[in-house]
Amino acid sequence: MTSCMQLRGDPLVYETLQRLNISFDYYEHPPVPTVEEATKYWKGIDSTHCKNLFLRNHKGDRHYLVILEYTQVLNIHQLERVLNQGKLTFASPQRLLKYLGLTPGSVSPFGLLHDTSHHVQVFIDSQLCQTHHLSFHPNLNTASLVIPTRDFFIFLAWTGNPYELITI
Repeated sequence: MTSCMQLRGDPLVYETLQRLNISFDYYEHPPVPTVEEATKYWKGIDSTHCKNLFLRNHKGDRHYLVILEYTQVLNIHQLERVLNQGKLTFASPQRLLKYLGLTPGSVSPFGLLHDTSHHVQVFIDSQLCQTHHLSFHPNLNTASLVIPTRDFFIFLAWTGNPYELITI
């Protein structure tokens, strides 16, 4: 395996995966701010690739990370009904930085490592539980990490953020 010092992305991601004994496959690629652009570099990678959306409620006092398979088309009004959290909008880049330590185009559940107050609630499309591997950015959109799905839930439990499986 490549040493953590040579890997692109947030060193805290690699340190945490190592601490939790979670193996991963690492793939470098040019910066990809959208999943549509990332698909060019995912050929041959045996994984379910995810779309990660950072949202807020109407008051701006609650924030959500929604994780779904990247080809799913999301209707925000349908999501509002499923989540039952009121009116939702995309959170600003400032909120993304404040709560997850991330910038637009690099949204990842690994950003939860920076949410030490466990403010962000996570919603995961239940269909992802049927897959063997999931891929996410290591908090920077110039690489992708593939981890076993069961280990993703170990990571998620370790963060302490509340999460819920939903059907989209």
